[in-house]
Amino acid sequence: MSTPTEDLSAAGVSIWLDDLSRQRIQSGNLAELIDSRNVVGVTTNPTIFAGALSKGEAYEGQVKELAAAGADVDEAIFSITTDDVRDACDIFLPVFEATDGVDGRVSIEVSPDLAHDTEGTIAQAKDLSARVDRKNVLIKIPATKAGLPAITEVIGAGISVNVTLIFSLERYAEVIDAYLAGVEKAQAAGHDISTLQSVASFFVSRVDTEIDKRLAAIGTDEAAALKGKAGIANARLAYELYEKKFAEDRAKALLAAGATVQRPLWASTGVKDPALPDTLYVTELVAPGTVNTMPEKTLEATFDHGVITGDTVTGAYAEAHEVFDRLAAVGVDVADATQTLEDEGVEKFIASWHELQDTVKTALDAGSAQAAQ
Repeated sequence: MSTPTEDLSAAGVSIWLDDLSRQRIQSGNLAELIDSRNVVGVTTNPTIFAGALSKGEAYEGQVKELAAAGADVDEAIFSITTDDVRDACDIFLPVFEATDGVDGRVSIEVSPDLAHDTEGTIAQAKDLSARVDRKNVLIKIPATKAGLPAITEVIGAGISVNVTLIFSLERYAEVIDAYLAGVEKAQAAGHDISTLQSVASFFVSRVDTEIDKRLAAIGTDEAAALKGKAGIANARLAYELYEKKFAEDRAKALLAAGATVQRPLWASTGVKDPALPDTLYVTELVAPGTVNTMPEKTLEATFDHGVITGDTVTGAYAEAHEVFDRLAAVGVDVADATQTLEDEGVEKFIASWHELQDTVKTALDAGSAQAAQ
């Protein structure tokens, strides 16, 4: 008997864990999840690192060393997080090699404070890539208007990128174009484009949270019948767009020259509404060549009772379009909702970044005080 996570992998979905901590690395838990839960990658963000550091005795020694060396807060953050990402990259190296570089990937994000700063994002992405110094790292760049040209430049420099905070189909189309432009730039610069990987992180549960709130405010039976449907419909239409864009001549020419597709990644897959099944954003988004990055709770739920029935996306395009038509008919402005989500997403990551800075500053101050005694 195969496990649900084995079934998911067999259906063409790469399972990535949406969490990383030094404790997880040092205890052997990360390696165990690779062996027992079919995990083939890891994503991180400022919220994850803030949580890890706030309860992480594993960081005390390094924090004391950084305090003694007089490191400022941001320097300490980058030292700590790049060390964790480098160690995770080493753990995933066998997966990376076994999948020809497709999986075995570990993501690290540029500072969210740079979300609207193209040049700052480019510079920091290059710096993070150099600091981690592992071929299986992915640099996370948000899909803001300022992020799009940064994505092209960073990929053009031969660096693999995880594009994050995508909510709308319109922005997703721009992300694919930014990726293709980056690959063209890398090709012109003489980089081996076959080694470049990118994923486009399309958020799911947050779309339901925002649109369900708007449906509840409308209050009609027609609106109530659409509750919990927008996130999956939006993601399915994103996959339809992915298939269309990578079948066009521009993409086909690059693929023929050795480039890889930019895979859709389902992010924000933890179910926030307790009325919905806890594996909903896994079982209903099974499609070949996708990534599903899961919080551990969702991963364990999938392993325990997920029912994987093969591709649940490509045969459901008409149904997804119908959901969007019905949303428009009851008065939901999906474009406004997804723009709100992008703005809030950036703000939440900035808040988490500042929380991370505060956590590290407190730890550095404590380390300096101990050294002075």
